Amino acid sequence: MSEVKSDIQIAREAKMQPIKDILAKINVPDESSAFSPMGRHIAKINLEYLDGLKSKKDGKLILVTAITPTPAGEGKTTTSVGLNDGLNKIGKKSIVCLREPSLGPSFGMKGGAAGGGYAQVVPMEQINLHFTGDFHAITSAHNLLSALIDNHIYWGNKLNIDVRRIVWKRVMDMNDRALRSININLGGVANGFPREDGFDITVASEIMAIFCLANNLEDLEKRIGNITVAYTRDKKPIFAKDLKAEGPMTVLLKEAIRPNVTQTLENNPAIIHGGPFANIAHGCNSVIATKAGLKLADYVVTEAGFGADLGAEKFLDIKCRKSGLRPSCVVVVATVRALKMHGGVEKEDLKKENVKALEAGLVNLERHVQNLRKFGLPVTVAVNSFINDTENEIQTLIKFAERMGVKAFMCSHWANGGEGTKDLATEVVKLCEEKSEFGFLYKDDLPLFKKIEKIAKEIYDASEVVADAKIREQLKNFEKEGYGNLPICVAKTQYSFSTDPTLKGAPSGHILPIREIRLSSGAEFIVVVCGAIMTMPGLPKVPAADSIKLNEKGEIEGLF
Repeated sequence: MSEVKSDIQIAREAKMQPIKDILAKINVPDESSAFSPMGRHIAKINLEYLDGLKSKKDGKLILVTAITPTPAGEGKTTTSVGLNDGLNKIGKKSIVCLREPSLGPSFGMKGGAAGGGYAQVVPMEQINLHFTGDFHAITSAHNLLSALIDNHIYWGNKLNIDVRRIVWKRVMDMNDRALRSININLGGVANGFPREDGFDITVASEIMAIFCLANNLEDLEKRIGNITVAYTRDKKPIFAKDLKAEGPMTVLLKEAIRPNVTQTLENNPAIIHGGPFANIAHGCNSVIATKAGLKLADYVVTEAGFGADLGAEKFLDIKCRKSGLRPSCVVVVATVRALKMHGGVEKEDLKKENVKALEAGLVNLERHVQNLRKFGLPVTVAVNSFINDTENEIQTLIKFAERMGVKAFMCSHWANGGEGTKDLATEVVKLCEEKSEFGFLYKDDLPLFKKIEKIAKEIYDASEVVADAKIREQLKNFEKEGYGNLPICVAKTQYSFSTDPTLKGAPSGHILPIREIRLSSGAEFIVVVCGAIMTMPGLPKVPAADSIKLNEKGEIEGLF
């Protein structure tokens, strides 16, 4: 029996093509006005070139989402890459648009986000580490604003900022629980006025959200200026533009805002740009990248973070609402293994056939499919196959999907690349031609608390939303200040429809407790923090960093 190669081994053996040849496949000319090479295999597309494509007809947008994640793995990014390769295999001009990985999970628990097996984007090591420096630019822009706030206070505080009411934290792109709550400006008069502060992870930054929702540099600068950073003693809001921060912050993001182009193992184009998490942010790659893909190809495969209850709901209710994007169909990724875990099987027992547990866990897939239909979109199911899946289990899943009125396809892209998703790709093309009546879950003018209730009851199947008087008063104040029409971005655990990560399957009748709310006036949504979710994650007991090192050849080991 041949040795099973790791993702990094497969990526290292890839026969990558020069980036100009990859771009030629989507008719991007080899000219300095069109793109800037970032080495041999990565490029940034110039915004001026994309502006010239505005009159071109858009391609079809395919949204890839998934069931509720488990430690067994679902492979949403892997499936997105595999589907893109499958579409190209059947003669369609397709691009995959993905998020950039964060260093936090790469060195923590989740690992990288460049796909897996023979359905990867490459160069995998660069993509999973510093890539083109976009996240560093976002981190720097965010922390420049933090520095300007404290500097303004130090030099007389002309805006009368109340140091107790500064709502702008600092960020870094790493998991570090020790920085969640800190004291700053210590050490005497020369260092400023002591106050409480804290760090979020970069992917939870409002700058990241703005970066991914902005339509161009002008829109980016305007949104940055509208960020609420603090309040005065009489609760008057202070914006980033009051500190003249939007100009220098935009300068730091000028190069980062250009979409990055790489390739799949099958030398098909991939755009990788932006990367907010879906459990603490809105979980989608940049609007600029997605719109670029739609002008450059006939089909664009893009993903939403985590399960459909978090990722897809935010993609549809936030990203689509703000950008005018409209998906033609949705692919829900599932695995037999993960569904068995939702049915009560422990991870160490997943190799054994257990049709009964699978049947119990299928309610999770059913809930996600039902939820997506509420948006009026056609749905299909991609079953990411594993070697231990049995024929009985496979047929049980496929027949269950048929009873729901959707088709499920066994996909072997991890082992076979695009060849393993050709049937799924054919179905996706068919669904893209169907007429659909896409609509949002809630209207703009619905009161903010009612919007939260709508998501909780319609998507999570909660019985009620619990919020104390202070939070309800904050929501009313946001409405009075003109923010009542903003969409809702729920921050909660990705491991359950509820706020309890141990509740698998499709729990119903639970309560959604709101811990705090945050106004993202630049990104233009309201963040609703529920349960014990943290916007600065911690490292696990045994972090992935323990296994990451350079070998004797100077090659990276342990990155996955």
